Amino acid sequence: MTTRIPTSALLDGLLRDADAERVTLRWLVDRLGDRSFGLVMLLLALLGAMPGLSAIVAPLLAILAVQMMLGHAGPAFPRRLAERGVPTPALARTLGRAVPALRVIEGFIHPRWPTPFGATKRGVGLVVLLLGLLLLAPIPLSNIPPALAIALLAIAYLEEDGILLCIALTAAALLIAVAAGAAWQAMGELGWVQGLL
Repeated sequence: MTTRIPTSALLDGLLRDADAERVTLRWLVDRLGDRSFGLVMLLLALLGAMPGLSAIVAPLLAILAVQMMLGHAGPAFPRRLAERGVPTPALARTLGRAVPALRVIEGFIHPRWPTPFGATKRGVGLVVLLLGLLLLAPIPLSNIPPALAIALLAIAYLEEDGILLCIALTAAALLIAVAAGAAWQAMGELGWVQGLL
């Protein structure tokens, strides 16, 4: 039986092996192997929480989510996107803040409440798709809650922790419900709701 490498250690290793200037999405996916869905989701969520990057991250999350819903073994991005670079210093700053927090979280999470994570992948993909849409809301700092919810889903998925997955799905459902309520209210104030009814 092989020892499971903690996610924080994998992210540390990524940073050590990264090019000094830029890393591509293809490089990330190739380096992450069988945990690529969860780790790419986590990295995109962390980047999506940064100001100005949510418009770039949301389409990538949509591609990832659809592939999860279709049951793909790992993520595959169009060549144009896969070769697009992310500045290594920006990635290093993001991981520098995230990895210590992740180490603390890893002290409390572990595989439990086993679920068929292959089947769960489809449901997680749908939720990530909806949360990815919320990243595009044109309200300052509105990208942070969905990005954090996606990060929580990614950690639960990576560590196969069914309890954390339930918590993350509940948080995601609340966010989606609040966003839907706010959108409905805005449509009502604009008079669009009467036209729909």
